Amino acid sequence: MRKKPLIGISADRTTTGAHPSHVVGEKYIAAIVDGSQALAMLLPALGERQSTEDVLATVDGLFFTGSYSNLEPHLYGGEPSVSGTLHDAARDATTLPLLRAAIAAGVPVLAVCRGMQEMNVVFGGTLHQSIHAIAGFSDHRENKAESLDLQYAPSHTVSLTQGGLLQRLAGGANEARVNSLHGQGIGQLGMGLVIEATAPDGLIEAVSVNGARAFALGVQWHPEWKHASDSLSTAIFRAFGDACRERMRDKYESRL
Repeated sequence: MRKKPLIGISADRTTTGAHPSHVVGEKYIAAIVDGSQALAMLLPALGERQSTEDVLATVDGLFFTGSYSNLEPHLYGGEPSVSGTLHDAARDATTLPLLRAAIAAGVPVLAVCRGMQEMNVVFGGTLHQSIHAIAGFSDHRENKAESLDLQYAPSHTVSLTQGGLLQRLAGGANEARVNSLHGQGIGQLGMGLVIEATAPDGLIEAVSVNGARAFALGVQWHPEWKHASDSLSTAIFRAFGDACRERMRDKYESRL
């Protein structure tokens, strides 16, 4: 048996020069390797070319990352995107069926930003495509003209659901300070999802899967950024890693 669990990290399909490529930001990889104490495997956006069954048989957990792209709105019955919106149909075709199957199979799942939005859509929920344009909501986007440290600095508080998974990871705290770098967010909550945190304007900031067989958490912010310097971020990646280790041990014991 390996000493560390193997965690698949969802990749985006993009173009490097003239070449189609599959990429994952280093911050996500570092959070898995250092924060979850696991082996990182980049999962290319190949859709059905790599079967869901084969992927789930290989990994001990799955990390669905944030992205510059947004889900295709037809996937949740939304209106067409405004001109210039970046999409990644290859990622959609990979992550959505894989996320659903992973949760059903008891494979631990952590979903961040776009990943949490994917989780909501998988469970039949919808997305707001431009939160800042909706009356009553704040502008949750970052200022891209600022340095990365400022973009990823804590931006607002979130209220943690009493007795929820996230509150337990936060040591019983009622709220936490988080960063905010997203233009889209949850509209209608997917069936079977539980709200774990909300922003001051009421936007859903974190969810878990009711009755999940293993760790299944989605957060709208970016805990992977300097994860070791924030107690809640540290706890999230540690708990995810522990769940993946348990999955690894169970798989090994089942083969004996």
